[in-house]
Amino acid sequence: MIYNILSEYHPFKSQKAKEMFMELYNDLAKEWPVSSQTVMIDTSFGRTFIRISGSEAAPPLVLLHPGGSNSLSWIPQIKKLSEHFKIYAIDNIYDNGLSIYTKPLSGPDDYMTWLIEVFDALGLKKNIKMMGMSYGAWLTCISALKFPERLDKTIFLAPPVTVMTVNPVFLMHLPLMIIPHRFFYKRFMKWFFNDYINKDRKAAETAIENIYKVSKLFKQKRMPDPTLLTDEELGSITVPSLYIVGENEKVYSSQKALERIHNVAPKIKTVLVHGAGHDMLAVEPDFIMEKVLEFLSE
Repeated sequence: MIYNILSEYHPFKSQKAKEMFMELYNDLAKEWPVSSQTVMIDTSFGRTFIRISGSEAAPPLVLLHPGGSNSLSWIPQIKKLSEHFKIYAIDNIYDNGLSIYTKPLSGPDDYMTWLIEVFDALGLKKNIKMMGMSYGAWLTCISALKFPERLDKTIFLAPPVTVMTVNPVFLMHLPLMIIPHRFFYKRFMKWFFNDYINKDRKAAETAIENIYKVSKLFKQKRMPDPTLLTDEELGSITVPSLYIVGENEKVYSSQKALERIHNVAPKIKTVLVHGAGHDMLAVEPDFIMEKVLEFLSE
């Protein structure tokens, strides 16, 4: 399906929803701690928004954010990263950011076509370092399979599915996300981000509320589900890679995921983050950044 006629407020539900999002977005963007420039790139799937920071002479590092968010989710990490790299923080074309899709994406092949078009427009042909969180980590992993010749190193931060099948307990809680009510959404997220709640309840609840607010401003769409890689696919990743997961990961068993990587893809380096789950970037930011920078500088 291609959308031939798009409203001026697409992909938002209404003009008011667009204005509400832009107010929230612009307030948060003020917290981006380093200078940046922004660009919009035309692709066959629509327009892609990218925020660029760091020295022109530094090696490129592409960042792909978690699902349900946008590139501003990297605010806590961007200062340290931009000291070493030229950062390209991309808003997923089919998520809740400033990118504007003109047709739906149906699976990983569509995402790879879109990413290659973005990279070509940015002049990123080789030696690209790439890091993704959650949904963005799945896309990073698929990128390492599909165009390894362009990549120098990849980092997978808690990719959903990808390495391990979904935990039945997670599936039992997931219906709470489907019920269109703030109470049930927050109930799920407080369970999902339990370690963050225990560390800083006020900050966690504020983050959860903001994610919920933003989700209600965009038109409904179904993002392609992350895919489970086969043993052959995992073992065939040749790009030097780092996989980081929290010991309390709710989506799947982190221990089983690590065991599978060690068995079928031993070249992929792994790090287990203690006392954290899928919320690990909020719970143990310094430890994770230390491991990330250590790996990227090797």
